[in-house]
Amino acid sequence: MHIPIRQYSRLLARYLRPRRARLLTLATVLFSSIALELVNPQITRTFIDTAASGRADVLTTLIRAGAAYIAIALVYQVMRIAATYVGDGVAWDATNDLQADLALHVLKLDLTFHHARTPGELIQRVDGDVGQLSTFFSQFALRLLSSAVMLVAVLVLMWREDWRFGAAMTLFALIAAMVLGRIGKLGTARWRANDQAAAEFYGFVGERLSATEDIRTSGAVNYTLWRLNAQFHRWFPLSFNAEIFGNFGWMTTLTCYALADLTVFGVGAWLFRLGAITLGTIYLAWDYVYLVIRPINDLRWVIDDLQKASASIARVQELFDTPSRIQDRATLARSTGVDRPTLALDTPLGVEFDSVTFGYTPSEPVLRDISFDVRPGEVLGVLGHTGSGKTTLARLLLRLYEPQSGSIRLLPSSTPLEALPLATLRQHVGLVTQDVQLFQASVRDNLALFDPSIDDAHICGALEELGLSQWLARLPRGLDTRLGAEGSGLSAGEAQLLAFTRVFLRDPGLVILDEASSRLDPATERLIEGAVKRLLAGRSAIIIAHRLVTVQRTDTILILERGVRVEYGRREALAADPGSRLSRLLKASAGTLVS
Repeated sequence: MHIPIRQYSRLLARYLRPRRARLLTLATVLFSSIALELVNPQITRTFIDTAASGRADVLTTLIRAGAAYIAIALVYQVMRIAATYVGDGVAWDATNDLQADLALHVLKLDLTFHHARTPGELIQRVDGDVGQLSTFFSQFALRLLSSAVMLVAVLVLMWREDWRFGAAMTLFALIAAMVLGRIGKLGTARWRANDQAAAEFYGFVGERLSATEDIRTSGAVNYTLWRLNAQFHRWFPLSFNAEIFGNFGWMTTLTCYALADLTVFGVGAWLFRLGAITLGTIYLAWDYVYLVIRPINDLRWVIDDLQKASASIARVQELFDTPSRIQDRATLARSTGVDRPTLALDTPLGVEFDSVTFGYTPSEPVLRDISFDVRPGEVLGVLGHTGSGKTTLARLLLRLYEPQSGSIRLLPSSTPLEALPLATLRQHVGLVTQDVQLFQASVRDNLALFDPSIDDAHICGALEELGLSQWLARLPRGLDTRLGAEGSGLSAGEAQLLAFTRVFLRDPGLVILDEASSRLDPATERLIEGAVKRLLAGRSAIIIAHRLVTVQRTDTILILERGVRVEYGRREALAADPGSRLSRLLKASAGTLVS
């Protein structure tokens, strides 16, 4: 196998240790069922030999043997049901925990990672790959151990019956195990390639489904179907090869059954003619052949599961091993007892960019040597054409990315961003983006972001303060009104109002507004303007302005062009200076869009 055994044992220990009691129950049931399976062939032999003996008490012995056989068979079936129930419960809980840990890790990765991968690919890893590990978690080690115990026990009993039976079955078991083990090694790489193709396919489908409106309106349906067909053509041979090598083991097992039957009947007939064994012993040996083949067959299934698990574990571990470029060093330091600075609550926060350079790829800077500051309580307006780096400033301030050089500090304490825990930073810096992410949940959950500590009174108070109480009153069920997928049923303005309320509930000291009011009707825009005015009261703000009329509420102006600061200063002074870019923009555009 291509995955070190340490990775198997590490995953097993991490997610099965909390379920030790249920695993002990499962082991007890499995090994008890093994004992019952070994007993019943002995009863059958007694039954056959007694029937052939012609003794006077044959009927009584046969009835007792039959009753014992039926009782053991019933208990065995109950144990198998119990093993399935307990094993599936362990698998469900373990895979759920793994999925939760993996999803949390993915959410903590920086945006560079997410931009390089489609959502569908990540869903396939978090859901599909972890789903492949269900049997691996629940019964892998126990199935491997119980199959080995069964195989050894049967061979020991065969040797006890007759050494020639034992030698023949031992040789056969060794050959079968070697063949099946070789087959298992051939399948791992093929399953890994198949799973990667599946992840790419689901990523493609997810992207196209999210862009269905654009695809239809632009007439790209046929092209999309052609690309979908190409994905199928790429995936099919990989899936076919993986399945072929998986099913080849099953064909090998059937061949082993035939060869085992031939061996046992040949050796049995020879020993019976010599008078060394009875007819019942031949049946016992034939029944035990199944108990030799079945553990080998189970081992084949374990190997098959291991093939799939190997590919899945490799991809899951690769994801776990992917570090975020955004390291929450402050939280780590705090956990080790090192004191870190904190931010004062209920006070406006400023920010200082000092010679900051950043590029999504280091060779292509988006921002070059940017310096500016926002004093506590001030409002900065950021202007620039699309691609000038305006939104990148907000992402850097929230540490969604790290600058390649320079530093960003919060004022008035001049605290570097990296000195603060990420949770603290994002609690004190609020962001309203152009695209508002809404969930298929109640208005309450969308506003509080599923935080049960925020009560209805607090939410209603925030809506009242932002002038949105009438909007809430128009909702059919108030805060219990459920929103559709992606906020269907809400206008762009209403979605924007929800975003403002979210930030208001958190009460940050610094607010970043990436406005989208250009698409709003006048009535909704007046609501938005009122909400903005209340939101900025007593707070610092950075307004990424798409319309020059928006900058009327700012104290200072920053104009970017291709990632370079081309103008920065007090708004009144720049507007009054005929030679400034802001003055020329105001005269040329008269409040129209500048982006």
